[in-house]
Amino acid sequence: MVCAPVTKLAEGPGWVHEIKLDGYRAIAVKSDRGVSLFSRRHKSFDHHYPLIVAALAELPEGTVVDGEIVALDESGRPNFNLLQNFRSEASRIHYFIFDLLICNDRVLTKLPLSERRRLMKSLLKLSSTPLRIAEQFEASANDKRRERKGAFTASSVSL
Repeated sequence: MVCAPVTKLAEGPGWVHEIKLDGYRAIAVKSDRGVSLFSRRHKSFDHHYPLIVAALAELPEGTVVDGEIVALDESGRPNFNLLQNFRSEASRIHYFIFDLLICNDRVLTKLPLSERRRLMKSLLKLSSTPLRIAEQFEASANDKRRERKGAFTASSVSL
């Protein structure tokens, strides 16, 4: 999914929102051959982010997740410049998972996003520091933007 700018955020039942992270969108695949982390254009991130690849090894075999590689500054805010210095800032780089596409070789994309997220939270027991599940919220996007301003970023993604 690619974000598009809008003048008014979506409101009402059926809409959920995420904080827009400033990083690289990445798909992670855990198979019997190991873990692969790659961009939407199928560029391998394995050598750039070995700590994330190692942490993704805890995923169940036959799992595919969609997420974003993000560097966080000292305040916990996304910082794209830190991400570009991935070698010197490796400890600040995290993988925020926002969707579970396949689990135990079962394709989940026909399920509603809410169900995939519920499964993701129950099945993925993330114990590694660089792995996180991206937060979603159902509150008014405009209220959440005001509440979050300064904590993360003023941008959000409506789904």
